[in-house]
Amino acid sequence: MKSTVTSREVRDHLRIDGAELRLVRLPLVTPFTISTGTMHEKIFPLLTLKADGLEGYAEGVMDPLPDYLEETVAGAMEFLRGALLPGVLGRRFANPHQLARQLEPWRGNMMARATLEMAFWDLWAKSLDLPLKTILGGEGDAVDVGVSLGIGSIEDTLGRVADHLAQGYKRIKLKIKPGHDLRLLEAVRSAFADIHLTADANSAYSLADSALLARLDAFDLDYIEQPLAWNDLHDHAVLQARINTPICLDESIRSPEDARKALQADAARVINIKVGRSGGHANAIRIHDLSAAFSVPVWCGGMLESGIGRAHNIHLSTLANFSKPGDTSSSSRYFHRDIVEEKLETTDGRMPVPAGPGIGVRLDSDFLETVTMSRESFRA
Repeated sequence: MKSTVTSREVRDHLRIDGAELRLVRLPLVTPFTISTGTMHEKIFPLLTLKADGLEGYAEGVMDPLPDYLEETVAGAMEFLRGALLPGVLGRRFANPHQLARQLEPWRGNMMARATLEMAFWDLWAKSLDLPLKTILGGEGDAVDVGVSLGIGSIEDTLGRVADHLAQGYKRIKLKIKPGHDLRLLEAVRSAFADIHLTADANSAYSLADSALLARLDAFDLDYIEQPLAWNDLHDHAVLQARINTPICLDESIRSPEDARKALQADAARVINIKVGRSGGHANAIRIHDLSAAFSVPVWCGGMLESGIGRAHNIHLSTLANFSKPGDTSSSSRYFHRDIVEEKLETTDGRMPVPAGPGIGVRLDSDFLETVTMSRESFRA
């Protein structure tokens, strides 16, 4: 006898009917400089998954060239169209964790995998008519926000710090590199004695710089982020034993396994969780929970996302162990116009969680067309 599928089963097991993959280019309001280079625009894949008349959205956080991690936009686009999407189109999934298990056999490529997984989280939340924060396990209507300031002159940086403190941002993060570190931090700490101040090196130093990095202890930083190599846990543990400033790991934490090893080795006393870097929300939750078990705080990092990725980050930041301000600052700091209709803007250092089902934002379709470089459609 032929089996039938009830409407309840259809709703509980979403069938991915189709997808749309765009390549989007958004110019930045101002260039953003870190130790590895300067960005003038944000180019990223934008994925839409479709099921039962609903759409789920996510964006990839990889760069055009492998200067943050090894993934690239071109490689991610090919992986999505050639392998990841064909593996899920036409299939039913009971929940995002089941879909995440479908992706586990693939090695690496965490950012591309996250793009697909995160779009399904949005789709699944919408099918349940619930905000993403609820199904992730978070709560609250707003999250604390810090700001990340790119490399610039000391005088210019002092002005930008003052401006952002006046806007209520609860943490100032300064990008540093060799030759642009001690004098900068000394100037900012002297001018702003009581602020929550951090430094982000983006892997610009080595253990040979231990004596210099130990001098950063004098500036009472909340933490120093990713001072050493992007793929090294051992040397960070060695460095942590030599300095008092807590080390926060970013690039080195690409999976829950990386987080476990870093925590066990005392290589990280703070962890920056970037959901796109970690393979998606399922892994981000595992990293969050592991860190909480070690009494290590986490915060949500940013990759200059548009409103789609920013909304995902805001919802994730409602989980309990996100106890330090994240990088989910106002969209208008980065883009003259965003690709979503909602205005993701902070008030007094707090970012409201977008209301409504899923990530709570809608695509600004007319504007999106003007910044789309390519578009591909897929059907089951």
